[in-house]
Formats: sequence, C-alpha cells, structure tokens
Amino acid sequence: MCPTGALFRTEFGTVVVQDDVCNGCGYCVPACPFGVIGRREQDGQAHKCTLCYDRLGAGMEPACAKACPTDSIQFGPLDELRERARLRVQDLHAAGQDQARLYLNDQADGIGGGGAFFLLLDEPEVYGLPPDPVVTTRDLPGMWRHVALAAAGLVATAVALSLGRRR
Repeated sequence: MCPTGALFRTEFGTVVVQDDVCNGCGYCVPACPFGVIGRREQDGQAHKCTLCYDRLGAGMEPACAKACPTDSIQFGPLDELRERARLRVQDLHAAGQDQARLYLNDQADGIGGGGAFFLLLDEPEVYGLPPDPVVTTRDLPGMWRHVALAAAGLVATAVALSLGRRR
C-alpha cells in the first residue's frame, strides 16, 4: 500500500506514519477503510494518530484513554477488553438495548478484525463508520493472478499467430 514504507504496524499492533519517510503520494488515504489517514495542507504528507507511540514505549497508556472522563476509551490487552465488552453488550441487551453490538470484533470481517473495536448502540453509519469495512489491498493477489492469466493468453495468441503466418 505505501510505496515508501512510511506506514508500518508497530510492536504494539498500532499503525504509524513516519513523517520523515512519507513522500506525500497519498495512496494510503483512500486505502484506509476508516478515513483516519489525512494529508496535511502545508506539505501534503500523510498523518494519523500514533496512539501515543512514545507513551506506549514507556509502558504508559495513550493519553486519550488516560484522560477520558467517562472511561469510554479503554486500553489494554484485547482479550480482556473483548470479554469486558461482551459482558457490557449482554447487560445492554438485558436492559432493552437490542441494537447494542461490537463493531470490528469479528476476525472474519473485511479487515480480519481490528486492533480496536467499538461498542455501538446503532448502525455504524450513524457514527461515521463504514458498515462493511474492507482492506482495499485484500484483492490484490487475485487481481495479479488475472493479469498473469491475461498476459499468458496474449503471449499464447501471439505465438499461435506467428506460427500460423510461417506456414
């Protein structure tokens, strides 16, 4: 997706854009299914939240989770967070909130599950989230196979035509 390698997944599972490597091509902007990567007006480079990479490296939680007064933003081991969220969804269903569900919790979705997930009380679109997020590069292997088959077909046709002309 990133021709310069400016985008990478950290040891914490987060995605970071390296400013000093980004050439501003912008391929990452439409490729992000959530629209979290933007381009700066000043230099055209891509940017996004680093999830406080420096704080994570120091064993601290991201500032947003630390400062959230309602504890709506939580940070920690995904398995623990998923279990807590699953129990919260059960409580909400018992309280009559039938729409409550976890978004990006399914490993079989279009992005293979997320490193983060959301507890939603309505359709994803209401929150500005795509209803069925997809990693745009997931289809590349199949696309390249089709290109290779088409190229092989063209070569075979050219060979057949040139052999036919010799006779």
